[in-house]
Amino acid sequence: MNVQGFHHVAIQAEDIERVTAFYRDLLGFPELTRHLRSDGSLRSIWVGVPGGGFLAIEAAGMAPEPLPFRHERPGLLMLAFRIARTERDAVVSELTQAGVPLEHETRWTVYVRDPEGNRVALSHHPED
Repeated sequence: MNVQGFHHVAIQAEDIERVTAFYRDLLGFPELTRHLRSDGSLRSIWVGVPGGGFLAIEAAGMAPEPLPFRHERPGLLMLAFRIARTERDAVVSELTQAGVPLEHETRWTVYVRDPEGNRVALSHHPED
């Protein structure tokens, strides 16, 4: 087997425009493409992930199930993205200004949720 690296991650969202805005407008991921169903309705929006690959935000027909930040449910736990240590304060400030509450912080990572509750980590681990 010759796996050559990360390609993409897909998440489902009831409101793909709102979720896309979080990743595109707040985190700065470029919108790559939109995919439509045969009836013309929006099926998916892909945003580029810095460093390679993309995040596919796929339309779901229902609201997400609310879960506590820490839980034991199997499946996707979080999306973790790299930030520079020197940018951490600016990242926290931008999140705060955008009304995105911090769920948790550690020495290396800031944790938030996207508009549909997916856990998102912004981390400079292991930089000190």
